[in-house]
Amino acid sequence: MTRAIPYYDWISHHAARRPDHRAVLELDTGRNFTYAALDRRATRLAAWLQGIGIGRGDRVALFAQNGVEYFDLQFACGRIGAVMLPLNWRLALPELEFILGDAAPGLLIHSRHFRDSAEALHRLGTVARLLEIADDGTAGSYEQALEECRSAPFVERLTHEDVSTIMYTSGTTGHPKGAIITHGMTFWNAVNLGIPAMITPATVQLVVLPLFHTGGLNCYANPVLHAGGTLLLMRAFEPGPALKHLSDPALGITHFFAVPAPYQFMMQHSDFAKADLSRIAMAGVGGAPCALAILETWAAKGVPLVQGYGMTETSPAVTMLDAADAIRKVGSAGKPLLHTEVRIVDETGRDVGAGEIGELWTRGPNITPGYWNRPDATAQSFHDGWLRTGDAARLDGEGFIYIVDRWKDMYISGGENVYPAEVENVLYQLPQVAEAAVIGVPDARWGEVGKAVLVLKPGASLDAGEVVSHCLARLAKFKVPQTIAFTDALPRNATGKVLKRELRERHAGASAPAIP
Repeated sequence: MTRAIPYYDWISHHAARRPDHRAVLELDTGRNFTYAALDRRATRLAAWLQGIGIGRGDRVALFAQNGVEYFDLQFACGRIGAVMLPLNWRLALPELEFILGDAAPGLLIHSRHFRDSAEALHRLGTVARLLEIADDGTAGSYEQALEECRSAPFVERLTHEDVSTIMYTSGTTGHPKGAIITHGMTFWNAVNLGIPAMITPATVQLVVLPLFHTGGLNCYANPVLHAGGTLLLMRAFEPGPALKHLSDPALGITHFFAVPAPYQFMMQHSDFAKADLSRIAMAGVGGAPCALAILETWAAKGVPLVQGYGMTETSPAVTMLDAADAIRKVGSAGKPLLHTEVRIVDETGRDVGAGEIGELWTRGPNITPGYWNRPDATAQSFHDGWLRTGDAARLDGEGFIYIVDRWKDMYISGGENVYPAEVENVLYQLPQVAEAAVIGVPDARWGEVGKAVLVLKPGASLDAGEVVSHCLARLAKFKVPQTIAFTDALPRNATGKVLKRELRERHAGASAPAIP
């Protein structure tokens, strides 16, 4: 019988060894936290949570833009065995209502900025208790709770197999799925990414991706804290301020990670030409394929972008491309990371040869054990211990992996995954709609955006503006189709399945946007 690996608390370790070393700096508020201070905050929050009855296995939701509270909660939960539930603040209220109803947290910690939504969710009965963060760093009820709680929590004995976090991803069946993230997954990602990303106690990372997203929390924030480095948090990404921070010698930023869009927006900013990026040792990019123009522009600036591939379910890193190969192997997601296995297989589960396209499978200690409350989805996603990623890939003669298409119909818009079935379910709520299909089409700014192809019921009338208004009220904006097309019938095969490849061939060209 295999003995479970125990979970160890990184923050308490660094607080004991280097208490005065900076752990987190909030650039928007100026709040600065050493490892000793972060350790104290996590301890007090853990005790406060236990004081209101939250313990092992209970979920605690967090609804806020980037701030130290993400790490307060993550490590407080790690001490008492509770589970962090970060919420995507870009989601519409019905989407949040579903997630809270599914995960059933005992507490919703929210920023003052999202007070109206939090109170609406409270009235809907999806969460019993609220705790508010003051956005300006002043003493909201959250800070008051930390200040007033001076008792020590009862620390639970956890292992790498215990659940740390639940991250909801858009679902192929129309509802989000909660990917279970264990303490072991987070640890192994820190190991797998930390070495090739050259993360050390001297690392200073600028974090711009939202911390509710695995890219923000784990590329490279958790690996940096694991190593005892420093995180500089932007509440939300803005290209001008980001360039200013990257150029500031007083901040000394060495690491940066983003999806392609922030890199594109920064290189198009008027300050890019004069930006001093000489201190950046590692700039990672993932979440979507990165255009050659972006790679070449940043390489010419002396910052080669390191590409990689991963998923929420893989915590997230699976592969990584070395900076030296960024231009030579443009479009490649690199090679498998340490402690991670990868296969590319055909429809029968047999490995394909070099140059052949198949589905990417992966396994290792960084892989999710499954989905919250979804044994059906868990069973469908695994085969003999291998996670079926749903992405089509090929391997070249040198062992480099290329993601060439999505095995499923999911597309990526600005680094966010969008599943057409979820959008189609909302479109079918329109009484005029007889048939609906959503596809991803190329977009110069976001990589891909959604296009809805609709068939109306006989005698019905509907315009693009009505469709967009309907979707905006029910979906996050990045999921709302950018263009709307009307047709007499959708192409289907003999079994009635919509032929989305044919739709893409017909509709991938430019058309007037439905959303400005």
